[in-house]
Amino acid sequence: MATTRKLWTHIALVVGLIITVAAPARADNPIVQHIYTADPSPLVHNGRVYLYTGHDEDGSTWFTMKEWRVWSSADMVNWTDHGAPMSLATFSWAKQDAWAGQAVQRNGKFYWYVPVVTKATGRPAIGVGVSDSPTGPFRDAIGRPLVENGEIDPSVMIDDDGQAYLYWGNPNLWYVKLNPDMISFSGGVNRIPLTTAGSARAPVTRTGPPSTRRGRGSTSATACTTTCSRPSAALSTSPTPPHPVPPGRGPIAAP
Repeated sequence: MATTRKLWTHIALVVGLIITVAAPARADNPIVQHIYTADPSPLVHNGRVYLYTGHDEDGSTWFTMKEWRVWSSADMVNWTDHGAPMSLATFSWAKQDAWAGQAVQRNGKFYWYVPVVTKATGRPAIGVGVSDSPTGPFRDAIGRPLVENGEIDPSVMIDDDGQAYLYWGNPNLWYVKLNPDMISFSGGVNRIPLTTAGSARAPVTRTGPPSTRRGRGSTSATACTTTCSRPSAALSTSPTPPHPVPPGRGPIAAP
């Protein structure tokens, strides 16, 4: 009888283990609970996802942000905090506002494009940090802004042909054609028209970097803009990224 009880006990443990393993894993949302974070941007490298975020300071009543942080996960459930490998201090010319950015990998390096307010002009500009590792530390890639026109929220897209583009803007949408070194550009600064006809009027509850993606032979670009004195999301499409984007094709639902 004792042997039978032991056998059933072992069977129950094995079945329980199988059920536990087979059950879908669920993240404990929010995945970051000990500090305030914003504007996440993911990057997948060697089977691991890296999440690049801003960091809102405790007790602030404004977007007081002085550093950027990195997190990583192998299963999208359990996350490792890699600290703050880049901050305003990384850029000697930066004054304030470590806001929404995006990191990409190319040529064996990691480039992190971020907006900051400059000491010289008091206006937002886009800087570039570079590192040999996805978790940093990052250093100022060029010692000055990559572009500066008073707007924010950079995002990078590398097209199917290998050409990289930097998009940014709020409330407008701009782009440059990045050179292979990813820290300079050619062809000038280009503005993508966001006309009333092409801008959706659905109010959004957050702001963030422009987003670009390829699909079915076209490129779509979304950006935060302002129409009729209220925030909106705008969608534009183009056969290829460099071309001026024609009016959008319908509203984007508010998140």
